[in-house]
Amino acid sequence: MSQCCPGHSVALIAFHHPTAATFMEHWKRKQMRLNYRWDLTGFEEEETDKVKLTWRDRFPAYFTNLVSIIFMIAVTFAIVLGVIIYRISTAAALAMNSSPSVRSNIRVTVTATAVIINLVVIILLDEVYGCIARWLTKIEVPKTEKSFEERLTFKAFLLKFVNSYTPIFYVAFFKGRFVGRPGDYVYIFRSFRMEECAPGGCLMELCIQLSIIMLGKQLIQNNLFEIGIPKMKKFIRYLKLRRQSPSDREEYVKRKQRYEVDFNLEPFAGLTPEYMEMIIQFGFVTLFVASFPLAPLFALLNNIIEIRLDAKKFVTELRRPVAIRAKDIGIWYNILRGVGKLAVIINAFVISFTSDFIPRLVYLYMYSQNGTMHGFVNHTLSSFNVSDFQNGTAPNDPLDLGYEVQICRYKDYREPPWSEHKYDISKDFWAVLAARLAFVIVFQNLVMFMSDFVDWVIPDIPKDISQQIHKEKVLMVELFMREEQGKQQLLDTWMEKEKPRDVPCNNHSPTTRPEAGDGSPVPSYEYHGGAL
Repeated sequence: MSQCCPGHSVALIAFHHPTAATFMEHWKRKQMRLNYRWDLTGFEEEETDKVKLTWRDRFPAYFTNLVSIIFMIAVTFAIVLGVIIYRISTAAALAMNSSPSVRSNIRVTVTATAVIINLVVIILLDEVYGCIARWLTKIEVPKTEKSFEERLTFKAFLLKFVNSYTPIFYVAFFKGRFVGRPGDYVYIFRSFRMEECAPGGCLMELCIQLSIIMLGKQLIQNNLFEIGIPKMKKFIRYLKLRRQSPSDREEYVKRKQRYEVDFNLEPFAGLTPEYMEMIIQFGFVTLFVASFPLAPLFALLNNIIEIRLDAKKFVTELRRPVAIRAKDIGIWYNILRGVGKLAVIINAFVISFTSDFIPRLVYLYMYSQNGTMHGFVNHTLSSFNVSDFQNGTAPNDPLDLGYEVQICRYKDYREPPWSEHKYDISKDFWAVLAARLAFVIVFQNLVMFMSDFVDWVIPDIPKDISQQIHKEKVLMVELFMREEQGKQQLLDTWMEKEKPRDVPCNNHSPTTRPEAGDGSPVPSYEYHGGAL
């Protein structure tokens, strides 16, 4: 993709991330509709603290969590390093093979086998990390059940995120960056030379690695394990029943009610594994879409199949779940937003540093003589004098081409051997690096602005739902006012009935003043104080 249509990949990513923002906005709208439908708009979950513990009581558990998480992340990095050593040693062994067909397919063989090893390790460690995350959360003794679920979710996601994406991050950003140069190569354990990317770059290998890991996890872990393991346990229970005598089986069937038979099904483990699958898949779709544009299509096909498999699993293989009221998906939405923001940055670095998009632009606008890409490959190559090879690092057959080679070329931006500062980093390297960093900043802010614009344009609450909520609030206020007016009227009526009948009237009796013109007395009222 970086060789054929780099501009199209930039346009794809610029379109893809606002689409991800649109997905999250529509999810919020869908969530609001569900809240209104199930009368959860004003729902507040009240929980009581499980245990009252001080900070001093919790410190050992927090320290254990921190050390354990760091250790497990280090284990993941160590496994990736082991796979790197496997790739290097296998490539060296195959290079010494006498078969030309084996030597010509070294890169494909090493890449495919290493990715399969990574996939197996990822699947196994996912199960281990899930159990460890639950144990670490239990020893923390969270105050409430909601706090327990949030901490468990965060720990499990952190460990599985590192486990799933570390091999991909290595290929995308680290492979081929620290190999050194001819005459000064970098070695691991003083024996294995760091592996390099293909002449066309690491983007194709990144695509292969991402596709195999993503499709393998979805096929094996998300589908086969979810259906196969419950069926296997169900078959084992069936075999145990077959081993019983016929009379015992008949008695068992007659004696057991339907709900008792269903109790032998697998217990419902909650929705955390289902959410985790979707979040990890969302990461595969968004984080490296620049290297694998077909990821959204494969995710869609997988979800269509998995919907039916999950329906069958929930109906026939698991116990009936207990419904619990909840107004949203909790911490999962924040994780979704975090992955979406991180995806913008990662794809910007993939385009800028992993592909040749920026070096091509720099050459086209700064070094090209005729405004074309003619001479670009020669511009990216540096020269090396073979006499500067260290002992034991020179090619075994210097006359392999039929003549003695004095100057060889390698892909890097360095000074030539006839320069005063030979083999130092050239000015072209710094120009390309500055352009790459500038692209990351501009692209990131542009896509973030587009995502925020989508967030601003699409309201969180649908218009019809907001109107219904407003109408209900108005009706509630009117009903409340009517109730208050009714209470006040009842109070006034009661006060009138309880008012004493034999109260003397002199306090409000009229007095006569014979000042009228006709001599008749004029009634008047005297005010003796008190409330009017």
